Amino acid sequence: QVQLAESGGGLVEAGGSLRLSCAASGSSFMARAMGWYRQAPGKQRELVAAITSGGIVNYADSVKGRFTISRDNAKNTVYLQMNSLNPEDTAVYYCNAQYSRTLEVWGQGTLVNVSS
Repeated sequence: QVQLAESGGGLVEAGGSLRLSCAASGSSFMARAMGWYRQAPGKQRELVAAITSGGIVNYADSVKGRFTISRDNAKNTVYLQMNSLNPEDTAVYYCNAQYSRTLEVWGQGTLVNVSS
């Protein structure tokens, strides 16, 4: 069974930085794409950033220039470097891994809280 283990969330002041990590285990296959979503209170879950196994990246407009997604295929790990954080970035961040059309795995979520 594929599992995703997230780490790196926490409380940070506006303007600060955090780095999220997500390690996948339980599969001998590499995920076609891995990414980060977030869900703020009262809002729908939204894509933050995603990266394919070949390194193609996609960012939400709201984080372009501030967040950087990267991936270590050898470690089956994806990272999200978040800089210049602001209170609007406060949310639960979820790691996502897509292995096929029928296999998509979610992490348990990690809270990022940005104080003003």
